[in-house]
Amino acid sequence: MSDELKAIQKILIAKSSKDAALAYRKFVPGEMKIYGVRTPELTELAKQFKAGGFDLVEELWQAGALEEKILAAKILQLIAKKDAARSLNLVVQFGPGIDNWAVCDAIGMQALQTIRKTHQKEIFALAKEYNSSKNFWERRLSLVLVEWYTREPSLHAEIKKLVKPLENDPEYYVRKAVVWINKNFMKGK
Repeated sequence: MSDELKAIQKILIAKSSKDAALAYRKFVPGEMKIYGVRTPELTELAKQFKAGGFDLVEELWQAGALEEKILAAKILQLIAKKDAARSLNLVVQFGPGIDNWAVCDAIGMQALQTIRKTHQKEIFALAKEYNSSKNFWERRLSLVLVEWYTREPSLHAEIKKLVKPLENDPEYYVRKAVVWINKNFMKGK
C-alpha cells in the first residue's frame, strides 16, 4: 500500500460521517464498504492527490470501498489526457468490478470526460462492446459512457443503436439508463 493511499484512507476516516454513510446506504443499495464521505470532499481529494497518477487510480480501485472507487474515477478524469489509451484501458479493467450505479456513473460520466471529444470513436467502441455484456453494470455503463453525446444530434442514430437492445433489459438499473438517455433525446439535449 502506497503512502498516498494510506494518507487518503486516513483522510476518508477523518471526514466520514454517519449521516453520509446512511445516505449512501439508502441511495446506493448493495453490500460494500462505505466510509461516509460526501462527494464534494471526494472532489477536493481528487485535486489534492491527482499527482499520484494512474498507479494511484488503480490502487484506489483495488482498495474497493465506494468512495475509493469514486475517487479513482475522479482522479482519472483529471489525468486522462496524459495517456488516453491507458485511461480507456483502465475503464475496461474496472468494468467487471462495478457493483452499483454510483460507481458505474462515476466511471461512465467522469473518468473519460476530458477525452470524450478527442476519443469519441474509442468510447463508442467500448460502449458497443459493453452493450451485450452478461454483466448488467457493464450494460448500464454502455449507455452512461455515451450519455454526454446525446447533446450531438449527429450521434443520435448511433446512440439509439445502443439503446434499442436494452429497452427491455431485465435489470432495473439498465432500464433506468435507457429512460435517462431517451429523456435526453426528448429534451433536445
